[in-house]
Amino acid sequence: MTKLTQWLWGLALLGSAWAALTMGALGLELPSPCQEVLWPLPAYLLVSAGCYALGTVGYRVATFHDCEDAARELQSQILEARADLTRRGLRF
Repeated sequence: MTKLTQWLWGLALLGSAWAALTMGALGLELPSPCQEVLWPLPAYLLVSAGCYALGTVGYRVATFHDCEDAARELQSQILEARADLTRRGLRF
């Protein structure tokens, strides 16, 4: 099972539980404060997931490691390519 399938199953399960609770399909009489919190719950979860994603991306960018050896190797390859192209008559 792929990760997308797992997420879709989880969202379907949570969505059906939310729908059952808000529409009264289970026959439960929830108190009014619980119903007031239950209706906007998907929006709260969506905002929370967005905040988590933004925080994760920010953390990963802040702790990104530089590859100094690879940068030096790439610079030397660029110099070699320029020298080769200059030798073949291309001017920069």
